[in-house]
Amino acid sequence: MPLTAKICGLSTPATLDAAVSHGAAQVGFVFFAPSPRNLALDRASGLAHRVPAQVRKVGVFVDPDDALLDAAIAAGRLDAIQLHKTAPDRVAAIRARTRREVWAAIAVKTRADLAMASRFAQAADRILYDAKTPDSAALPGGMGLRFDWTLLQGHSHPLPWSLSGGLTPDNVVEAVRVTGATSVDVSSGVESAPGIKNVDKIAAFLKALAAL
Repeated sequence: MPLTAKICGLSTPATLDAAVSHGAAQVGFVFFAPSPRNLALDRASGLAHRVPAQVRKVGVFVDPDDALLDAAIAAGRLDAIQLHKTAPDRVAAIRARTRREVWAAIAVKTRADLAMASRFAQAADRILYDAKTPDSAALPGGMGLRFDWTLLQGHSHPLPWSLSGGLTPDNVVEAVRVTGATSVDVSSGVESAPGIKNVDKIAAFLKALAAL
């Protein structure tokens, strides 16, 4: 199975173009006001028009209401929806209503957290295993945290899945080898500052994967 990558939290033409030109399979647009990667709808629209047809546009949300979803789907021309901190029944409802592919994020710190994935088996299309952030954190991800990748060894996945959380150009090859992931998702690991993507880091991340 081919190894694919999503570069998440893109916000400028230059970094979007870097992700596309170096082979990202998906690009992520964040629609969550507290995030330094939050995209205004007009900016999302401008970026979406730069994305070629073979690259999928994924909108990232934290338990969104229907109004935000509708506006973001239209502006970002979204192909898929990534949901954080969203209950399985709501995930299923969003999937049915929007008729888009849906990714359900699972926050992982211990092996017990992996059991949550089974609750989304009939609700989502893909599981995103991400590192659990502290309870006091304002953001559910994008903080550069990683979890123990060996937790995924031998785990029975209920759906296709992607690995996220603390990935960087320097560790993504190890992460893939440890977990067997065929899909990875990076945000802070290709930034020079929170919310500021770095074209050289994007290139290095995708080149590292291409060498596998």
